[in-house]
Amino acid sequence: MSTDDDLKTEVQRQPPLALVSRRRSLVLSWTDQAGAHRESIEGRTLLGTSTDATLTLQDRSVSRLHAELERRGDGHIWIRDLGSTNGTWVDGVMVERARVTAGCTLRLGATSILVETGSVSDVPLWPDYRFGALVARSELMREFFMLLSSYATTESSVLVQGETGTGKELVARTLHEASRRAQGPFIVVDCGALPESLLESELFGHTKGAFTGALGARVGALEAADGGTVFLDEIGELPLAMQPKLLRVLESKTIRRLGEAEHRRIDVRFVAATHQDLRGMVARGAFREDLYFRLAVLPAFLAPLRDRPDDIPLLLNVFLAGHAVQVPKDIVAALLTRPWAGNVRELRSFAERVVAVGPEKAWAITRSGDDLGAPEPRVLPASADGTLSVSIEVPFKILREQWIDRLERDYLTRLIAKHGRREVPTLADAAGLDRSYVHRLLRKHGL
Repeated sequence: MSTDDDLKTEVQRQPPLALVSRRRSLVLSWTDQAGAHRESIEGRTLLGTSTDATLTLQDRSVSRLHAELERRGDGHIWIRDLGSTNGTWVDGVMVERARVTAGCTLRLGATSILVETGSVSDVPLWPDYRFGALVARSELMREFFMLLSSYATTESSVLVQGETGTGKELVARTLHEASRRAQGPFIVVDCGALPESLLESELFGHTKGAFTGALGARVGALEAADGGTVFLDEIGELPLAMQPKLLRVLESKTIRRLGEAEHRRIDVRFVAATHQDLRGMVARGAFREDLYFRLAVLPAFLAPLRDRPDDIPLLLNVFLAGHAVQVPKDIVAALLTRPWAGNVRELRSFAERVVAVGPEKAWAITRSGDDLGAPEPRVLPASADGTLSVSIEVPFKILREQWIDRLERDYLTRLIAKHGRREVPTLADAAGLDRSYVHRLLRKHGL
């Protein structure tokens, strides 16, 4: 980032912070096979028949992990289908994701859920721009800092979820340094970087001669982290064959080196992270449900940069601290509206470009279609010859839905920008689409 002194100086320049945020909840009312229910929700809520769901529905036509409600950086609550069997519906429209407002009706399986306005409450916010090495000014992130501060006092497993480039490893390290384990080791295991044949040895260690090439005994990452924290990065890449073995460690707090009969007790806190839709993977059978809930005792959802534009000027100034360069206000204003597919990592790259060639030229390169703001390769990859390079590791249905969602949202966003208005008749005529269909698309994407 920058030196600690530079960071402190930049933070000290910032105006005073509000310590609470006023927030209105939503109330869900429904009747299922167990009777009538009425529940207030404020943040991320998992709906399904699983007893581990936040709200358990007694309806055989509802999937175990059916849908998820979440509050985004714009303050609105959205619903997202998790690959359910019978789909998720909002006001009669089947959706993959859609904004939820008071007065609308959700349908999961045979269960209809009425959404109503709830009460207003005060949400406490972290009183500083900093939490360890993390820096932010947005209410969204300072609420996240409050969450991390409470997690730091416990020993339970934490699952950090967020898009590529949001800073999940930095969150994990900061959580470790704020805990009682700060003096212990912080061991990183990248589950996506090692072949399956080496991953077991990397995690558990081995004895001499345990397999061909094992010329000596080796301590595994879990044993090396004793007294500290082990960070399992990209946990969604962990092979299915390895998942029950990790689950056993989480439950017993013991490990056994390859080639050894003895079980060794370890004192380790687990923090895992992924950029993947782990709940969706559970619904598809690509990740074990029991392991998911064992890792996600304390879930931490790291918001993408586009959902917290208030953080962009502060982060940019922190990245530029110590350099005699300033970014003009008009360029900073333009940065606030970018999609930031690469998140904070992309913003840091932009800052480095500013230092190298100056703000105007850096912005010109950005606008010319360089990597800044480009779609994530896992969603819309292109090969050197210009054809789409799809990953067969992603189910066709999921990949197709990602492409359609990106196409719909990008098309509508540009159409609105061109016409300067969100009037359905104007947009429908320009797009050559039926007005009711345009209305459904606008609602689906919260536009």
